[in-house]
Amino acid sequence: MASFLTKRLILMIVTMLCASFVVFAVSEFTPGSVARRTLGPYATQQQVDLLAERMHANDPLLERYGRWLGVLVGERPDPLEDPANGLNFSDPRGAQYFGNFGYSTLYKLPVNDVLWKRLGHTAILAGIAFALIVPLSMLFGILSGLKEGGMLDRVLSVVCITFTSVPEFASGVFLVTLFVIVWPLFPGTSPLDNSEGGHWSITSQMVLPVAVLVLYDFGYVARMIRVSMIGVMEKPFIRTAILKGLTPCQVVLGHALRNAMIAPFTVLLLQLNFLIGGVVVTEMVFAYPGFGRMLLDASMFGDIATLEAATLVTVFVAVVTQFLGDLGYMLLNPRIRVR
Repeated sequence: MASFLTKRLILMIVTMLCASFVVFAVSEFTPGSVARRTLGPYATQQQVDLLAERMHANDPLLERYGRWLGVLVGERPDPLEDPANGLNFSDPRGAQYFGNFGYSTLYKLPVNDVLWKRLGHTAILAGIAFALIVPLSMLFGILSGLKEGGMLDRVLSVVCITFTSVPEFASGVFLVTLFVIVWPLFPGTSPLDNSEGGHWSITSQMVLPVAVLVLYDFGYVARMIRVSMIGVMEKPFIRTAILKGLTPCQVVLGHALRNAMIAPFTVLLLQLNFLIGGVVVTEMVFAYPGFGRMLLDASMFGDIATLEAATLVTVFVAVVTQFLGDLGYMLLNPRIRVR
């Protein structure tokens, strides 16, 4: 186990370093210089050239990446916060600390002040949706797998395929039409602010965005569990358990379920990547102040510092969920031995 954790940790660090270099390189080759994007479109060319000289923006790519990485890990201060530049950028944490993503030109704040707040909002939305997706997908998948080819299996399969086939913006508009216009039971927007959301509570503002994510995502996972459950129920050890006189509930919960969840477990964890970084459409439909909406706004505005930070966070979530998936797969499948 210790060897497995060490290897995976080293692989995670290498993956994050490679991802950070790719993100930095891509942002450096986007149209417009770093100095111009920092100062804005109304700065004079003389101001842009002066800032580019002070930031050493014309140095080779690897040198600039090394300095950027040094700022990120807290080995050197952020040059943009140098008072000599006249940018008036200030971070309450200081100019030098671990995790310094720089200054957001869109929000006029340090990236950390925007990033973690928006990520927290999306984490709440994703956590509630995930807590509903898991039991629903397991229920639908197990029932379909136990009644393969029957009426219940066909009905549940049609429901899962239908919900998964409907894109988020379509289901969002449908739910808004139904529960906001026809039956005004919930608000049409989710600003997470009672002053902006009127008399609606924060809980009521979360209902429709969560419903869109659950309807779109649970059907895919349920289909994966169904296929796995069908395969497990055909195994000889299941027939042996039935011949021993065990009840159907004992067979499913004691023998079939654990084996059937080995493959879908990884699929379930991969849904976290979607729920963190892939909810842009849902957040835009309901004006939800989350991570995906921040990512879209930053890309439209050309806020490179925020884009770099958001991309690295997304990669980190993907790497961690993959690690947890491998660990869970190993624990669920006793035939795997880590040497």
